[in-house]
Amino acid sequence: MPAEEKSLGQVKFLTVAEVALVMRVSKMTVYRLVHSGELTAVRVGKSFRVPEKAVDEYLRNAYFDAG
Repeated sequence: MPAEEKSLGQVKFLTVAEVALVMRVSKMTVYRLVHSGELTAVRVGKSFRVPEKAVDEYLRNAYFDAG
């Protein structure tokens, strides 16, 4: 089994509602980020699942120096 397939089974996916709670934004904001491509997501049926790592990376890159 390739290492890539093995790691996919260990990925933790979050729902849009869970991402919204973590980021403290509305679900609509999460949908906008997904549709704009700023936040990676996988479509499952009619809903989206966001890899936890994608949320971490987005938040890490979102910081800016306001000073």
